[in-house]
Amino acid sequence: MAQSDSRVLVLSVLAGAAGVSLAVVWFRSRRHHQGMPAPSLWLSSNDEQMVTGMGTPGAALALQARQTEVLDRLGALIQCVSELKDEVRALKDALPQLQDQVRAELQGRGSVGGRQPSPLHRTPRRRRAEGTVREEGHSSEEAESEGGYMTAQTDTEEEEVGEGGKAEAELEGDIGEKKDNLMVLLEQVDSLHDGSESEKKEGLTLLLEKKEEFGQKTPFLWRLMRAYADAHDMASNVDEKKSCAATGKIVGEEAIMLNPMCAESHQWYAIMCGLMSEYESVQNKIKNGYLFKDHLDKAIELKPQDPLSYYLLGRWCYSVAQLSWIERRVAATLFGEPPTASIQDALKHFLKVEEIQPKYSKFNYVFLAKCYKELGQRGQAVEMCNAARSMCTISKEDEEAQNELNSLLPLLGV
Repeated sequence: MAQSDSRVLVLSVLAGAAGVSLAVVWFRSRRHHQGMPAPSLWLSSNDEQMVTGMGTPGAALALQARQTEVLDRLGALIQCVSELKDEVRALKDALPQLQDQVRAELQGRGSVGGRQPSPLHRTPRRRRAEGTVREEGHSSEEAESEGGYMTAQTDTEEEEVGEGGKAEAELEGDIGEKKDNLMVLLEQVDSLHDGSESEKKEGLTLLLEKKEEFGQKTPFLWRLMRAYADAHDMASNVDEKKSCAATGKIVGEEAIMLNPMCAESHQWYAIMCGLMSEYESVQNKIKNGYLFKDHLDKAIELKPQDPLSYYLLGRWCYSVAQLSWIERRVAATLFGEPPTASIQDALKHFLKVEEIQPKYSKFNYVFLAKCYKELGQRGQAVEMCNAARSMCTISKEDEEAQNELNSLLPLLGV
């Protein structure tokens, strides 16, 4: 099943990721809360700065806000450069002593009784004893190697080998048992994830109880991320939702650091970035948006047959393609050149979902219909609407998809 709309509809973040209209939306919402009319935006022909249509006072306020933001960024940049200079200076001071420290450490490890044995004299004792007995015909008690080492294996050594082998076998057994326990846990939480809300909550509780035991295992961590995403969707207030998103994002950072080649870790970390952006400042929304796209691309690179990643990427492309020219110019002025995407790009990703897993979700059909409508292909759009209507409405996400479908059908004359 695809994820709920509140999870994948990272539209504000996705928009932010592209360097979108978040600044515009934020500015308008602030004026609205202050009881003032939303200003219009325009770009001057000289330097294309963003100003308001409210006269000289509004222009001065906008310019002052822009200058403050630039100064804040410049201050952060200067701080980073200063910290980097300190680190370079510390490294430069440490380099002259590094050679002496390495030499002293090597001498300390190698000196046993003031003399380090030659590597040629480190042949395993049992093997040298067997070779001596076989070549010279002496008993194991008489065999002796060149460096004065006893080449015969004594009874004490045999006991040590036996005890070591037994300990090694016991350790392997413990590791095997721990792996079996982890597999059982993962299967259980996968089943709970596909269940009701109460089962999803049970899955998160179970994972948290086992975090100390399996917290260094990548398959455990990305499932814990997924559980926090479920908890975010089920939370009843903003503070609880923000806490779930923030904690899940931290878990995602741990998972990716532990194993950068796990596709699921990148996929769910992208989702957590999308969720977290709903509660961040404008600048952090932009940052999380870029993280969303980058980690989603990495997830597809590592696991190119996962339909969820293509569905999320399709939603991202569709959102970016809806931006107006003025929104793109404002975003580019404030945050740099935004990424671009077209309706054709979005359509390609939604079709890939259907290719990998037909009837993946009602929402995928709805977005296929939207793309075909935008491209003027009414026949295909109606066909996708009919496919969406043929799917049962079971989950909350299905209900949301059905609502969008009901709004889309009259526009197609159906």
